[in-house]
Amino acid sequence: MRGLGLTYPGPPPVTALRPCDLRIDRGEFVTIVGPSGSGKSSLLNIAGLLDTPTRGTYFLDGIDTAAADEAQRAALRSERIGFVFQSFHLLPHRSAQDNVELAMLYRSTPRRARSRRAAAVLTRVGLGHRAHALPTQLSGGERQRVAIARALVAEPSLLLCDEPTGNLDTETAAAILDLLDRLHEDGMTIAVITHDAQVAARGQRTITIRDGVLTDARPVR
Repeated sequence: MRGLGLTYPGPPPVTALRPCDLRIDRGEFVTIVGPSGSGKSSLLNIAGLLDTPTRGTYFLDGIDTAAADEAQRAALRSERIGFVFQSFHLLPHRSAQDNVELAMLYRSTPRRARSRRAAAVLTRVGLGHRAHALPTQLSGGERQRVAIARALVAEPSLLLCDEPTGNLDTETAAAILDLLDRLHEDGMTIAVITHDAQVAARGQRTITIRDGVLTDARPVR
């Protein structure tokens, strides 16, 4: 990100993110901290191609996202970015396996291949034995593991997590953070938005945002 900023139109206009530079390298685990209303979610939405900045440039895997049309942005988002949210956003009447498989429908992946891939990624997050359980039959930690599996199934280059432990007790949250550590050890690039200092400490680097201003970000080369 170079000179990246986001201002919502008024009246009056609201500046959510002031012009900033930020670089996250492949394989890095970055945490982003700041109080409520500081601009964390705006930064995540831009990184996830959910919002378009009003100024500056954002390169994802070397691709200038500002030059992409909506269809291209949607393709980049679905193929290169995985999302994990505080609320798990699982379909309650579909099994864990079905919830993960649904993330592959847009790619027209054959049904048998979807099933194999979903089963493999559920096993990767330690939930292979619960593949056929409904979300209502799963604990909070298990539901978050399903959500992480859904985010991983397309083999994204960037995993964006927004308060991934916010709805979990301390022990369960630690288990989810251990899982993120293992994914990072496997080479996954991870950015975690959090207000929790213990969660922030898990990252290799912590970036602070306050009133839309980033600090402690390494200079962009």
